[in-house]
Amino acid sequence: MPALSELERRTPPELQRAAFQQLRGHSPDEEARLPSRPQSAGVARRVVLAVLADWGLHQHLAAGELLTGELVANAVRHAGGRTIGLRMARRPGCVRVEVRDSSRALPCLILSTEPLHESGHGLRVVSEVSDRWGADLLPRGKAVWFELKVRERVAG
Repeated sequence: MPALSELERRTPPELQRAAFQQLRGHSPDEEARLPSRPQSAGVARRVVLAVLADWGLHQHLAAGELLTGELVANAVRHAGGRTIGLRMARRPGCVRVEVRDSSRALPCLILSTEPLHESGHGLRVVSEVSDRWGADLLPRGKAVWFELKVRERVAG
């Protein structure tokens, strides 16, 4: 895994290429590290788009891009760490995208009645667009994830 100083020197296209290479397999144990900065949301969105396309899951491109952007933006804005982790896994019947950060504060869904309220809508979007989402405490931080159902092709 690259050191923080190396991550910080990489350009967004370099980060994107490295993350795609790590995540294109179906292993839930592979993690791409990104610096905790606003530009990483765009990098993560493009990586998820590329991996979903590589896996032939074109029907999930829009949702995957939107939801990944929300989770990474939340991690950058609220976690306070220096890096974030991005994981993807294809399982029977679903694809899972996970964003890890160093904060142990679990996210909460804010049900604001004010339509122009500045923040708090990201997790509402995640809740409405994903098939399932949640957060898990880790030994050092947390993972916030979403899942999208995948219709498996039956071999004939």
